[in-house]
Amino acid sequence: MTARVISVGHLDEEQVRSVLRAAMAAPSPHNSQPWRFHCTTATIELHADTRRAVPAADREHRELVLSCGAALLNLRLAIRAIGVHPAVQLLPDPHRPGLLAIIRPQGHTVVRPDDRELAAAILRRRTDHGPFHPTVAPASVVAGLRLAARTEQAWLPTLTAAHLPILRVLVAEARGAQSHDPAVVAELSRWRDHGADQAYPSVSGSDIAGDSLVVVIGTFLDLPLARLQAGQAMQRVLLAATAAGLSASFLSEVVEVPATRGQLRDRIVGGLWPQAVLRLGYSSPGPASPRRDLDDVVTSGPTRV
Repeated sequence: MTARVISVGHLDEEQVRSVLRAAMAAPSPHNSQPWRFHCTTATIELHADTRRAVPAADREHRELVLSCGAALLNLRLAIRAIGVHPAVQLLPDPHRPGLLAIIRPQGHTVVRPDDRELAAAILRRRTDHGPFHPTVAPASVVAGLRLAARTEQAWLPTLTAAHLPILRVLVAEARGAQSHDPAVVAELSRWRDHGADQAYPSVSGSDIAGDSLVVVIGTFLDLPLARLQAGQAMQRVLLAATAAGLSASFLSEVVEVPATRGQLRDRIVGGLWPQAVLRLGYSSPGPASPRRDLDDVVTSGPTRV
């Protein structure tokens, strides 16, 4: 069955379906896809779907908000690639914290080459579960990734060789803490039983080689707005990496466990709040993770959900 999608602003029905599918291609913990969209004749609302949360590993819904931010970035890029301007209002209603953004596709805009390039990378982006080739990313590519993060009000510290032994220890500590937490173990088992792929794959400390490019998406604040911006920054970095031929894996546990996240902040990233840790490199891309149907995530009508 096809979701009942209506035209929104300057987007016709088929364009709305296209941009929503692009939004839904964002990464999320255990491929949980914790977002909902509601379409009116003028707006697309992005809501957090807490029914799809992973509360044992993500107790504050921080990664849930990051995932929704990634979906929002995809949505913005897909709308711009059509030549329509996406006016965005973040956290528009303090009485409805689950309403994360309102997007108004209004007016026309010139499609810049970088918009087109990043939009084209949305469906090519993969989370890579395997090892990377030893080739090191050029400095110009790393500079482009830093610029991508800054564009979305976040920072991208790059870990040096001196940082990697510390990171290996923190990753091992985080993995140990989660493996001894029955709630986390049960949660992972439930998602696996549902056939979900893990979009934030585990990488052991020994897999963080000396020639790995490891970067952190960091923010000065750790409030919902900063997390929503960090999710958009994370996705812009991932898409820029994809466009440059790089694959990515997530070192998720180290920012999910409060103790190791705090040590990462204090010992490596200079007081920035680490929102995501990415390991980047060259590899052969694997298959895309399955996505939910539009029916499952989209509603439409004159009133908001």
